[in-house]
Amino acid sequence: MLFAHPVLERSRVNRKLMEGVRELEGVTVHDLYEVYPTFGIDVAREQALCVEHDVLVFQHPFYWYSAPALIKEWLDLVLEHGWAYGKGGDALRGKLMFNAVTTGGGDDAYHRGGYNRFTMRELLAPFDQTAYLCGLRYLAPFVVHGALRLAGEATAPAVAAYRGLIEAIREERLDLDRAQAAASLAEVET
Repeated sequence: MLFAHPVLERSRVNRKLMEGVRELEGVTVHDLYEVYPTFGIDVAREQALCVEHDVLVFQHPFYWYSAPALIKEWLDLVLEHGWAYGKGGDALRGKLMFNAVTTGGGDDAYHRGGYNRFTMRELLAPFDQTAYLCGLRYLAPFVVHGALRLAGEATAPAVAAYRGLIEAIREERLDLDRAQAAASLAEVET
C-alpha cells in the first residue's frame, strides 16, 4: 500500500485505516511522506517494490479532487516509459490497483447534481486511465466519506470494512469483475 498523508498527526481516519491493515500478512504499508519528506523519490527502490507486489493501493485523503502532491510526484517518476508503459513497459501488467480515500464531504456530495457535481469514480478517472495505460486492472475506489465527522470508535466500521477488503483481495475471494465495474468497493461483497 502506498500511503500518503502530508499531515498524519491530524488524521482522524487514514491513520486508523492504515493501522488496521498494517499487520496483515502479505501487506506492505509504505508511508511515502515518511520515506520521502523532501520528495526525493528513489525510483529504482519504488519500482522494485511494485514488482514485488500484486496489488497497488493508493491510500490518501482526497485533496482538491485528487491526491496529495507526493502521489502525483510518485506517479510521474516511477511509472517510466519503457518500464510501466510503452514499448517494453510491462512491469506492472496484470496487477491490481485501486484508491482508498477519505473525503471531508458526505456521500451525497459526490453524485451528479451533488455539491461536487461528479461521482468519486469520475473524479478518480486519471488513476483509472493510468492503470489502463500500464496494463493494471483498476478496481473501484474504497471511500470513507465524512471523515471530518468521524473520530475514535466511529471509525471502527470503516476500518473493519477496509481490512475485510484487503483480506478478500489477498485470499482471492473478491469478485474482480464486480470490483472493477462498481462505483465503489463498498458495493462489492467480500
